[in-house]
Amino acid sequence: MTVTLMQAIQEVQIPLLAAMLLGACGAKVTQIVKAGGPSPEFGPTALFPVNFRRPVALGVCAVEFSLGLGLIVTAGFGGRSAAMAVRSGACLFFIVATCALVELRVSRPDAGCGCFGDLSTTPVNLRTIARSALLAIAAFASISLDSIKPPGTAAGYAELLGILAAELLVIGALSPEIGEGLIRLGYSEPCELQIVPSGRTLAALHRSRHWRRHSRLITSAGPADVWRELCWRYVVYQASYDDRAADLVFAVFLKYHRPAIRAALVDATSGQPLPWPETTTRSRLLRRSAAPAPLTRLAAELAASPAAPVLADLPVSTDV
Repeated sequence: MTVTLMQAIQEVQIPLLAAMLLGACGAKVTQIVKAGGPSPEFGPTALFPVNFRRPVALGVCAVEFSLGLGLIVTAGFGGRSAAMAVRSGACLFFIVATCALVELRVSRPDAGCGCFGDLSTTPVNLRTIARSALLAIAAFASISLDSIKPPGTAAGYAELLGILAAELLVIGALSPEIGEGLIRLGYSEPCELQIVPSGRTLAALHRSRHWRRHSRLITSAGPADVWRELCWRYVVYQASYDDRAADLVFAVFLKYHRPAIRAALVDATSGQPLPWPETTTRSRLLRRSAAPAPLTRLAAELAASPAAPVLADLPVSTDV
């Protein structure tokens, strides 16, 4: 193996390690956003006491982002000492991660590594440990490398791409997340099983035209009741209509982007549906959508059956 080829292999490690670190950080952040917060069972954080798991999870994300960005910044323009410090930090990070995975496999054989968020739910095995060890070796090999400069010929670019492709194939073979990702690409989770935080539902409701049109009837500071039925989440606010108590019921479809929203107004005493008050403007231009079947049934049953209990996570005004 020539010195030139060895240098090319070392240079490939910098963008590869940066991509792995930033990709892992992005996957974890996506999981945190979807779940409304870091999971207490976040890979190796399960080795820590419960009170320390979430801070450690956020710390891991911060370290991955800092190291990934640092590898890119110091690749060609940083001083030699700064580049060596960042690369040494990456090497140390993967060594610690490898040791943590070994310990996790012994103490918690049912837990996933959490390396790439909710894609890494497969229990830790030898493949996962070998991948982390391989990345530690790659980081160690790049420590003594000088500033990276782009190759001046097409043959140089081809050589780098060939080395990168070969290493990606090895990492892919050691990554159980590849199979999980392929399964998810061909699978659409039913809306009945999707987890959408109630805070996100309220945020979507408050941005909707139904809220702008009907919120003037609301007399309470927050929702009086919230519950879920299959693909819909129902939000009830105390309201007033012609000087009598009423309930303003919103039904929000459980999806993350532009959920369908319906509204119904019912008498608080009898539970009977009430007609919407006429507006002074645009009453003829805007047509109200008919309430869905669940809302029609709900309006008829509100008086006969007690309301479902309020969700334990309310109030949720600070949730995403």
